[in-house]
Amino acid sequence: MLNLVLFGPPGAGKGTQSEKLIRRYDLVHLSTGDLLRSQIAAGTELGLRAKQLMDQGLLVPDEVVIGMIDCKLRENQQAAGFIFDGFPRTVPQSEALDSLLVEYNTQITTMVALVVEDEELIRRLLKRGETSGRPDDQDEVTARRRVSVYNRETIPVADYYNQQGKYIAIGGIGEIDMIFETICQQIEAVATKKA
Repeated sequence: MLNLVLFGPPGAGKGTQSEKLIRRYDLVHLSTGDLLRSQIAAGTELGLRAKQLMDQGLLVPDEVVIGMIDCKLRENQQAAGFIFDGFPRTVPQSEALDSLLVEYNTQITTMVALVVEDEELIRRLLKRGETSGRPDDQDEVTARRRVSVYNRETIPVADYYNQQGKYIAIGGIGEIDMIFETICQQIEAVATKKA
């Protein structure tokens, strides 16, 4: 089973590369934002709990998010693998994800991190804001804050996977298809070693 964590700051190109990876490797996309919205729409117990917290402006606790991921894993046990997008964002989330995957007799194959300089990220976010309609992409101060928070809070997650020998950094500047092929070469090299 191929399980990827797609990692990178806002504007690094995760969404674009994620779609291509899902098609190439027939992966199930696990986006925590999508999971939260679908559980809330379905009115599940986890979804109702998450909505109550979100309505109060509070973060959804890790155990709720892990519970939603567990549901998705259970529903897709015959999948070729999963791509985790937007999760994990902290070391405790990484540890919880690892523990959960052990229950399914699998593990994270590799973390692919798209690396892009901060000023390029800001430029991309503001450009995306011209068409996305997202207010957080249209304001330079907010865009800079998002990149700063990412750099401060999520770098330990990269270190966590690096210590396991599962971290791959890929330059996120250049032709989309060239970046994609580089990602695929790295993933396949890791998968071949583990086979």
